[in-house]
Amino acid sequence: MFKYLALGDSYTIGEAVEQHESFPYQLVEDLNKEKNRFNSPPQVIAKTGWTTDELSDALDQSELQIPYDLITLLIGVNNQYRGRDAENFRQEFKSLLNRAIYIANDHKYKIFVLSIPDWSVTPFGIDSERDVKQIAQEIDLFNEIIKTECAIENISFTDITPISRNAATDSTLNASDGLHPSGTMYAQWVELLAPTIRKTLSI
Repeated sequence: MFKYLALGDSYTIGEAVEQHESFPYQLVEDLNKEKNRFNSPPQVIAKTGWTTDELSDALDQSELQIPYDLITLLIGVNNQYRGRDAENFRQEFKSLLNRAIYIANDHKYKIFVLSIPDWSVTPFGIDSERDVKQIAQEIDLFNEIIKTECAIENISFTDITPISRNAATDSTLNASDGLHPSGTMYAQWVELLAPTIRKTLSI
């Protein structure tokens, strides 16, 4: 049976929604529709507020069950939120990619990276008194770094940022905290991501 490791921050945990509504849990449910490949829940190493270096530190302290059949990585929004340097982000993201490759036993096709959602369109972002255009531009910059580094390593990249920006006009895509995605938005991420995983892993 397949083992799935989900790495990230609040977007991986599913902050402000029920656990079964988070994207890793919805992803497993979707991938199990045709044939039951996952008989255990995803192992999640993620925490609200984590930056790239904090995720790396957490991996140092985690009990990993190498190898994994599926790894997802979604990280970077808190680097942007805290005003971290883009090139520093690049180096730390590259380090995380290399760690994911190691955890996958060098099978890069088992790794699936998601882009950073745009929180500037959320009620929290709008009320934050920060420049929402600047937030969006910085997220675009960080996502371009992620996309580039994934291309260099030939690792799958899924751009869910356009879906996140639909929350500007669709309140059902926002969780109750006015910042994080709802289960409905996570389901749309899964709808975009699952076919790629199913095709790549032949499941």
